[in-house]
Amino acid sequence: MLLMECSNIKKYFGDRLVLDVENLKIYSEDRIGVIGSNGVGKTTLINILSRRIELDEGWVKLYERYSYISQLEEPENRNISNEMASKFGVQNTWDENMSGGEKTRFKLADGFSNNSLLIFADEPTSNVDIEGIELMEKKFGEYKGALVLISHDRNFLDKLCNKILEVEDGRIKIYNGNYSSYVAQKTQERERAEFEYDDYVKEKKRLEAVITDTAQKVKSIKRTPKRMGNSEARLHKMGGQKAKASLERAVKNVEKRIEHLEVKEKPKKEEGIKLNIIDSSKLHSKMIIEGCNINKSFGKKVIFNNAEFNIYNGSKTALIGYNGCGKSTLIKMIMNNDDSIKIAKGAKIGYFSQDMSILKENLTIIENVMESSIYNETFARILLARLLFKREDIYKKINVLSGGERVKVSFAKMLLQDINLLILDEPTNYMDINSLEVIETALKEYDRTLLFVSHDRRFIESVANQIMIIENYKINMFNKNYKEYLASKNKIVDNNKSEIEKQIFVLQNRLSELIGRLSMPSKKDDVALLDKEYHEVLTKVKKLKESI
Repeated sequence: MLLMECSNIKKYFGDRLVLDVENLKIYSEDRIGVIGSNGVGKTTLINILSRRIELDEGWVKLYERYSYISQLEEPENRNISNEMASKFGVQNTWDENMSGGEKTRFKLADGFSNNSLLIFADEPTSNVDIEGIELMEKKFGEYKGALVLISHDRNFLDKLCNKILEVEDGRIKIYNGNYSSYVAQKTQERERAEFEYDDYVKEKKRLEAVITDTAQKVKSIKRTPKRMGNSEARLHKMGGQKAKASLERAVKNVEKRIEHLEVKEKPKKEEGIKLNIIDSSKLHSKMIIEGCNINKSFGKKVIFNNAEFNIYNGSKTALIGYNGCGKSTLIKMIMNNDDSIKIAKGAKIGYFSQDMSILKENLTIIENVMESSIYNETFARILLARLLFKREDIYKKINVLSGGERVKVSFAKMLLQDINLLILDEPTNYMDINSLEVIETALKEYDRTLLFVSHDRRFIESVANQIMIIENYKINMFNKNYKEYLASKNKIVDNNKSEIEKQIFVLQNRLSELIGRLSMPSKKDDVALLDKEYHEVLTKVKKLKESI
């Protein structure tokens, strides 16, 4: 069923054409992931498709009711049903004091309450913990309508989408399949473009060589020898002129063939980024950060109770846990030299925080990153170009940049400093996928110690070789990668499930026995006690079943 269609859309910001879309249709079975660089117009596009902003040219038709979920806007309704509140683990009334994750879950619950056939979602996974993202995946997976969602979470796009819509240079292109399928198709496109360009260059060079060779033949046609008589000379000259004319015609024909060759542009090749930190700054301590007897609370709310942890030299540790468990609090305790935490002597910390206080508003991008860089400007420009700041962009001042662009500049500035210990608090929020993958590559090749907080599962899988989990006011260390951590966690869940199923089996046998005795009680049976036990056992069975 067709839910939305649009045609000949044009949207300008000032004199700049932001979007130029010929046509797009959304059907009830579509699950569309919208991707593209920061500032390319993704949010503008879904605002146009949902008719929330006016067009400069073209038209949009919506045929069914829709819901719109945005990180930046309040929900359409400030009250939701108790049932939806329970499903998403939030209160049923909107409260500005809720955490970022709670606000997102509330907006989701509100969006699903509308019984709409189409949902537009703008970065729904930002500021949501891993458990919240998995809940979101489950709810979106169960949803029967169409989805159009902007996200930089590649696992999220893989699990939910059957189409990827790429926004680039104001235009859109649709790829069938999930994000991984999109990457494979883009790789094939790039390989094809490289093959066609090489083929074009080879053919052009071959034809140019033919022209050069033919021109040489023209020059080599001999003049009439002096010993020849007039008649012979005339015949010789005529033959030479004919040969020369024939060769010149051949040259012109080849030149026309070159003109008619389909010109192929050289595919862009991305520069690699490798941070070769100077050896003198390397830490030699076995233990880089050590926490012992950590206690922290805010009023009556306990965050840590006699917790401890160790970060070893060269490890890349992902700090995970549900929203509000104390991840950012622990990072701040490390940065503030809390008495319960020791940091190796000689540590030079590069710290990324979401307030981006590392940036100076009145300086340009290049001035900001070079202010404390130990690398030359050429290397800094390469890194910025990979983060999609090219040519004149690097001379923009910080105060005109979007939130996502500021994140990238802040990150670049930190990476270029003289550091040997990286501590990152949610570095991937609001960063486009291209830039995220650049940062991912740089961190995988970084040969110093790294501690980072993230809810991006693909990022954690790619970078971390150690997992640090905050649970029940403690800090637990898992000295393997994220996939192995999940496998271990699932094994525990499976073991618990097996044990619960055994308990249910025993209790159900007891229920059968009680039903039999209640239906035909003996003289010795106390029916009231049997009835009481029956209801108690029945309640236990229900609770155990709910737990699995």
